[in-house]
Amino acid sequence: MTARKKAAEAKAIEQPLEEKAAEKAEESAAGKPEEPAAAATAEEKAGFPAEAAEAGEPKPEPKSTFQWNARTRLGSDVAAGKYASIDEVLEKGELILEPEIVDAMIPDLRQEVVYIGGSPGKGGGIRRTATKMTARMHKSGRRFKLSALSIVGNGNGILGVGMATSKEHRSAMEKSVKNAKLGIIRVRRGCGSWECGCGGSHSIPFKTSGKNGSVRVTLLPAPKGTGLVGSEETRKMLGLAGIHDVWVKTMGQTATRNNLVMAIFDALKNLNRGKGDL
Repeated sequence: MTARKKAAEAKAIEQPLEEKAAEKAEESAAGKPEEPAAAATAEEKAGFPAEAAEAGEPKPEPKSTFQWNARTRLGSDVAAGKYASIDEVLEKGELILEPEIVDAMIPDLRQEVVYIGGSPGKGGGIRRTATKMTARMHKSGRRFKLSALSIVGNGNGILGVGMATSKEHRSAMEKSVKNAKLGIIRVRRGCGSWECGCGGSHSIPFKTSGKNGSVRVTLLPAPKGTGLVGSEETRKMLGLAGIHDVWVKTMGQTATRNNLVMAIFDALKNLNRGKGDL
């Protein structure tokens, strides 16, 4: 019985070795396997065949991958690719009623929340919050409402400010961002400082001022390297507008941050009211 078991084990070992040798012989008889097809070029992946590129045909402009259900005429035109940039929309004075238009045309848009609210902190100070709570009296008790203020911009001359109210924190902030996208403007930039005169776009072309409530703001062009001389919220806003050097002069109750931000926004809008092209 022992000899039979040893013979059976030897056969079991030899059988897979013979099968492997037979498979190798079949592969060598069949020849080398076929080489894989060449990888598609970037033009072919984009739907532009190589034959058309060799023939010298113009390459079509890439369309935006952002898609949505347009509800206005301007939204349909933007989705169809009739506008190349947001500057064309603003120059024609089109009214933007869909925030998706801004998302499609400015993919690098950034947003910031202004902390306009506050609650009593330890030691008698104030702890800033993203939303401001207000209350009105009703026969059934107090009814609260939350307000939020947001700023959007791409750091290259596009800026928008929006404010909204809601019963919840998240919805108030989302609404404020949408309103900021609907109210974007093109900020006029330049180098209006007599100390610099480089002709760049790091500052503003001339002195401007704006107001909102009790706050009065004056923006003065500064030479390159000065930076943004102002408060934290002022620097945040001007940075999103693409301005790097400016002096900020304020008057009034600037602790009311929503009035401060809206006054700065008014001053930047007044830059576009100047005559000529600087």
